[in-house]
Amino acid sequence: MTGVEEFHLNRYIGKKIILYFYPKDNTPGCTTESIAFRDIHSELIANNAVIFGISRDSLRSHEGFKNKLGLPFELISDPDETLCLMFNVMKMKNMYGKQVRGIERSTFIIDESGKLVKEWRGVKVAEHAQAVLDFVSNQT
Repeated sequence: MTGVEEFHLNRYIGKKIILYFYPKDNTPGCTTESIAFRDIHSELIANNAVIFGISRDSLRSHEGFKNKLGLPFELISDPDETLCLMFNVMKMKNMYGKQVRGIERSTFIIDESGKLVKEWRGVKVAEHAQAVLDFVSNQT
């Protein structure tokens, strides 16, 4: 693994911060979403934005997922659900006819001053990355 460091929001004051919560590394929807964000990463950077993916997966899983997809941004491991609970993304979901507790796919944008300015909950992957780019591109 590469250098591990704790995530501190205040390190990014002065930039738009995009936090996208996703259920699990190496699953179809999460892979598609991460690739979409990878493909617009340079445009996000050009709009003074940084992006972080967040799931409950381990750091080891994240490193493999990042390397496999060539993700140019960091993935945050939240196994104890600290950030997930802070952003209220843990939900009961139906999976194969059973109720399971998991992350509801959600994205949040925090502005340069540290204020939450946009949230998407129950995200559908198709066109979502473009909607995020459109939003940060129109922020002044």
